[in-house]
Amino acid sequence: MTTAPQAQPDTTADRRDYYDRIRPLNLTPLWESLHALVPREPQTPCVPALWRYDEIRPLLMESAALITAEEAVRRVLVLENPAIPGRSSITQSLYAGLQLIMPGEVAPSHRHVQSALRFIVDGKGAYTTVGGERTTMYPGDFIITPSWAWHDHGNEGIEGVAEPVVWLDGLDIPMLRFFDAGFAENDDAKVQQVARPEGHSLARFGHNMVPVRHDHVAPTSPIFNYPYVRSREALAQLQKQEAPDAWLGHKLRYVNPLTGGAPMPTIGTNLQLLPRGFAGKTHRATDGTVYSVVEGRGTAEIGGQRFDFGPRDTFVVPSWAPLRLSASEEAVLFSFSDRPVQQAMGVLREAFLQDA
Repeated sequence: MTTAPQAQPDTTADRRDYYDRIRPLNLTPLWESLHALVPREPQTPCVPALWRYDEIRPLLMESAALITAEEAVRRVLVLENPAIPGRSSITQSLYAGLQLIMPGEVAPSHRHVQSALRFIVDGKGAYTTVGGERTTMYPGDFIITPSWAWHDHGNEGIEGVAEPVVWLDGLDIPMLRFFDAGFAENDDAKVQQVARPEGHSLARFGHNMVPVRHDHVAPTSPIFNYPYVRSREALAQLQKQEAPDAWLGHKLRYVNPLTGGAPMPTIGTNLQLLPRGFAGKTHRATDGTVYSVVEGRGTAEIGGQRFDFGPRDTFVVPSWAPLRLSASEEAVLFSFSDRPVQQAMGVLREAFLQDA
């Protein structure tokens, strides 16, 4: 004789009633959200995207007629990830924007706890002053503004020529916002007093040597301008001496010369060369990464989407999105991500796939 299965009680209404009763006590059941809170693999809301510089530049120039650099404090068009509008974020942890400074303008001095990088995209002859040292900007230069360092920007031209200068700003603003740890302060003066000659920090720390009495305790590199002419030469020498990596081409990371670690505690930076005809294999990593194209043309296949890139374009690869790079002509890419933070936390993961 077969026993009929007993009907299971319908607990949906009971659970709903229970949830309604605990909500006023600011309680919520973990079992309803556990899989979203602790996913099997990263589930970023961000999406791949590319910003074409040729489309953005006219809009940047138009903004110069609408607002001055001094009034704006920083005249920037923010590169927002299309999937998270209104958050001024290109990834969950990073901010990116294109900043314009016209000839004769000054972006006034201020400081903030957010660490910043400037990667020069277009034009030359503008300057930034950081902590009393000024440096002239040239395309491809990677410049650091450390946390809580006074900094101002200006554009006086060079060699009698003044032109608009555009650079890519990269900051850890979303990261600091997450920690509710943001502070900022405006300077009493529009521009800083220059206290050291240009090139001072590079002369002291840029040759694998350190002044014997120097005791550096700051977490940021003592070099604040990594000139493109030097970085590009390093890539060229690497290209002559070894075959390209099957996934990355020829890729170098910028370092703090005193520690060998990242130049900034929250943002890692790289420069890579893809030889003409390079067809890379697919790789992925948990650090969502922003790329700026310095030279050349190619294709980035990101999460199944194809993006054809050219000089001065910017594109973003979200966390754990598969990336495959190829180059129709020799290309150089600058990139930045939150890798140092993930490494410090021990959560960084990478995968280098064997494409069929």
